Amino acid sequence: MSRTCRMSFELLATDGKARRGRITFPRGTVETPAFMPVGTYGTVKGMLPRDIEAIGAEMILGNTFHLWLRPGTEVIKKHNGLHDFMQWKGPILTDSGGFQVFSLGAMRKIKEEGVTFASPVDGSKVFMGPEESMQVQRDLGSDVVMIFDECTPYPAEHDVARNSMELSLRWAQRSKNAHADNTAALFGIVQGGMYQDLRMRSLEGLENIGFDGLAIGGLSVGEPKHEMIKVLDYLPGQMPADKPRYLMGVGKPEDLVEGVRRGVDMFDCVMPTRNARNGHLFVDTGVIKIRNAFHRHDDSPLDPTCDCYTCTNFSRAYLHHLDKCGEMLSSMLNTIHNLRHYQRLMAGLREAIQQGKLAAFVDAFYAKRGLPVPPLD
Repeated sequence: MSRTCRMSFELLATDGKARRGRITFPRGTVETPAFMPVGTYGTVKGMLPRDIEAIGAEMILGNTFHLWLRPGTEVIKKHNGLHDFMQWKGPILTDSGGFQVFSLGAMRKIKEEGVTFASPVDGSKVFMGPEESMQVQRDLGSDVVMIFDECTPYPAEHDVARNSMELSLRWAQRSKNAHADNTAALFGIVQGGMYQDLRMRSLEGLENIGFDGLAIGGLSVGEPKHEMIKVLDYLPGQMPADKPRYLMGVGKPEDLVEGVRRGVDMFDCVMPTRNARNGHLFVDTGVIKIRNAFHRHDDSPLDPTCDCYTCTNFSRAYLHHLDKCGEMLSSMLNTIHNLRHYQRLMAGLREAIQQGKLAAFVDAFYAKRGLPVPPLD
């Protein structure tokens, strides 16, 4: 069956292992390394679509699992897909639902066919397998479709991680078969827990099946930071150079920098939006907790170096006041800032790679935080 993927990837520059690239879709281009804000239910919490555009995001993430359960694909299909439903003009990547099913714990049963679980919405018995996930993502009109996989738990014995990885590979083949003539990009997901031999077997299996891009899954699931870095030290560099590399669900600013240093192109995480709603705001020196009392009389901007709507219009005292009063605007302004901070970080990384000055950028990044630069293996 002939199929032409409607996504293309161009590598523009490298600096060490780090890559500066461009992903092109019919709906627009994405400059990489890129951070995708998470819009789980078809909305980036607290943000209008025009706000997402204004902070510099070019691509967002939606969640297959949650949108399938609520409002359901029939509703979204009436709007010609998720883009029109939520009024986002740019590309959308949808997570397959594998991680969300994994998060249900005892509420789900995994078999060869797929996963049966109690719906977190109404408690009804629901089944999802690779074919269902591919159909839902087709109905959503996703620009990047993720294969349905099992997220290997942490910690996991080698046998458990191997069985999980092998199941994910079989599901990867079924996902590819079900994706069929869909011209949206289909990404495979490398699993295997913290075991290098399993990760490499997973990668080889996915390359044999053939995908338009590859993701690193099964990280940020409770493992210590050094375990994650160990995987990133060897894995991205083994992935095909002519395809995008996506690190799923990992998103502290330091993690983005370390991922980029090791050759990752795409990131997503709920951290900037979730932290914003809790009054934890990112600045170059670390995190400001805006609900602390000493911000009550501070008439200075949150971050004088930031060009976002929040920082160019409001004081720390006002943001503190909104937080203490539980105002809706608090989450909105905080989210605008945190997501803009992330986009500025990614833009800085892209420029540094383009100019061959990544090492200096990384030195300055950690110096502002008063932290040593982590070694690069």
